[in-house]
Amino acid sequence: MNDSAFGLSHLWEQGDTVTHIVAIILLLMSIGTWFVIISKTVMLYQLKPLSLEISKFWQQTSWQNAINSLSKASINPFYHLASNSASVLQSRPQNGNLPQNGINALSNHVSTDDWLSRSLKVELEKILSSLQKGLAFLASTGATAPFIGLFGTVWGIYHALMSISSSGSASIDQVAGPIGEALIMTALGLAVAIPAVLAYNAISKSNRELLMSLRRFADDLHTYHIQTLENSGT
Repeated sequence: MNDSAFGLSHLWEQGDTVTHIVAIILLLMSIGTWFVIISKTVMLYQLKPLSLEISKFWQQTSWQNAINSLSKASINPFYHLASNSASVLQSRPQNGNLPQNGINALSNHVSTDDWLSRSLKVELEKILSSLQKGLAFLASTGATAPFIGLFGTVWGIYHALMSISSSGSASIDQVAGPIGEALIMTALGLAVAIPAVLAYNAISKSNRELLMSLRRFADDLHTYHIQTLENSGT
């Protein structure tokens, strides 16, 4: 028996349109999975050390120094929270006066406490949405790839049995090769799904830890600003 007559290359050559489509779908899912894994890993690698800057942030003697102590402003979610909270307070009326633009906006009728809480919550939701990008794809891949591979196997076995039936030979050599090739589809489906599931769990865990730090920081920011306003009003 010629070993070169079996394998992925022979499966592709002997497969029909359905087999080709299944193989292409699994290939695209695998490429997408590893793209998400690599991009999210790089992102989390960059963001993880930033949470260590929070203690240094609160040790500063002025708000501007605290803001400047946060590095990588463009990608730093802690910087975005801090700058957002500061911009919210700057847009609010101070001591009952209208803001600098002189416009008594509807938002000015909401208490600063409530408006700051809302703004921090919205910013946290934006950050969470950014952190979760790609996770839906990983979850979908992990859930569907095995079944897509299984469908390819079932179709391949059917295709192989039809070919054997038309040839009129049902020896073990004639049956084992084509069916063994068809089972490769199930293996490919599992090979795509397993990294996706493992990556989804690992990235979700890292996201939860980062989000916990962000929520604590947002609560501290809210407390700081409200107390600052109360002290300035007395």
